[in-house]
Amino acid sequence: MIKNFKWIFLTSLVLVSCTQDEVDYSTPEAEVVPSAGEADFSKYVALGNSLTAGYSDGALFIAGQNNAYPKLLADQFATVGGGEFKTPFMNDNFGGLLAAGAPIQGVRLIFNGTSPVPFPGAVPSTDIINTLTGPFNNMGVPGAKSFHLLAPGYGNIAGVSLGLANPYYVRFASSSTSRIIDDAVAQSPTFFSLWIGNNDVLSYATSGGIGVNRLGNFDPTTYGSNDITDPTVFANAYSGIVDAMTAGGAKGVVANIPYVNTVPFFKTIPTDPIPASSISEANAAQLNQLFGAINQIAAAGGLPNRFVSLVPADSNPETIEPNNPLLIVDESLPDLGPAISTNLAPLLGATTAGYLGSILGRARHARKTAGDADYILLTTQSLIGTTESAAVAPFNTRGVSYPLQDAAVLTADEVSQIKTATDAYNATIKSIADTKGLAFVDANGIMSTLSKSGIRFGTYLMTSSFVKGGAFGLDGVHLSARGNAYVANKFMEAIEAKYKSKFKKYKPEQFPLSYPSSL
Repeated sequence: MIKNFKWIFLTSLVLVSCTQDEVDYSTPEAEVVPSAGEADFSKYVALGNSLTAGYSDGALFIAGQNNAYPKLLADQFATVGGGEFKTPFMNDNFGGLLAAGAPIQGVRLIFNGTSPVPFPGAVPSTDIINTLTGPFNNMGVPGAKSFHLLAPGYGNIAGVSLGLANPYYVRFASSSTSRIIDDAVAQSPTFFSLWIGNNDVLSYATSGGIGVNRLGNFDPTTYGSNDITDPTVFANAYSGIVDAMTAGGAKGVVANIPYVNTVPFFKTIPTDPIPASSISEANAAQLNQLFGAINQIAAAGGLPNRFVSLVPADSNPETIEPNNPLLIVDESLPDLGPAISTNLAPLLGATTAGYLGSILGRARHARKTAGDADYILLTTQSLIGTTESAAVAPFNTRGVSYPLQDAAVLTADEVSQIKTATDAYNATIKSIADTKGLAFVDANGIMSTLSKSGIRFGTYLMTSSFVKGGAFGLDGVHLSARGNAYVANKFMEAIEAKYKSKFKKYKPEQFPLSYPSSL
């Protein structure tokens, strides 16, 4: 019925990158006389997750760690009395992890001129059984959620395969029973940074909302890896972390949590990427008849329409044809499956009607209306237009006649749940920052500006556009070297405002858009 087709969204991207030998990426502006102000930077410890660790392009690797915002901060802190800043470096610039020689984490992505791909031929050399001797100042742990910083045994290698421990923390944990917070406090920090909480909603988002919103569940030991953390659990964890870090008199800077739908992972693939030219008039007529019948079934139950009419190919080459929306599953919808099976059986037969009821009971067309928009995951690109092998022809083209499943799309309802949790987390962060007298970075505001209008510095405009925008790496979630430089500047500005410090700032335009393969 409908041909198997794919659309390529990234072919127009052009990436111009420099090698690290061509530009001094760490050169700050020279007109400022640095001053510590009211803060003591002699022992700086950074707490957080992958953003803090320097994770980029889908992996953790040496160059990314060297451009992590805490490392950039530490380099400037060193000009006002800051001490040594140790990082638990990976073994190479490929990224990826091994456990007793077996791969457990893939290598970094590179841009091949058309799209990001895993580094061809790269072999990880960092094995988690080869633990490091700390302590380390950069304690960013990729994948960590707020409550993980307080969890004993999070660095126990025996728990990695069970999902109870983190392989990145395994590498530098002081013992198999230690907690991240204890390893941080043991260093007697005089200053700290804390950017944690992103993963408390991000893993739910990047999985397409397949997890559970744990609102009202105060026991994080019962959570799955893709669940949304209850705001009370987050508040208790965050308060405990800050209390521990400030108990010895340390000052610090904290950042809030950006809305997940401001990053390229959720913004790059449109909700209506299906060209009319890919659907014949006959195919469109058949689908529109089916969608119209289901809309009538919904209306009979007092429910709004779920589908729009597809626009077919036009024989007039001068006509500008609109794209058609994706067919998706929305689990928040009432299930019309039984009604579809019953009402369509006289027309299509019980078998076909039953099948359509099973796949379209909670299906609808994706929406892009502000405030009610769905978000198509970056990883869903490879699925759109392909054949669902387990489906029955002709209703088997993903996103057209067979709905994209829950893991492929972040629906408007799921976005709303994430926003509610994020707003609660951010209220906690700001309140604790104010109560404890800590510097505060509005990372949510920064990412929102990047998403809406971009940020200009010098003659360069940095945006959240995938690859070419400059702020994010090739995984569409984590910061690029350029993005890290800009964020480091915003952290320094917050510290200056709170503690009367003064630092030289970085020139983000001197940092690369993406890491070259020649590292």
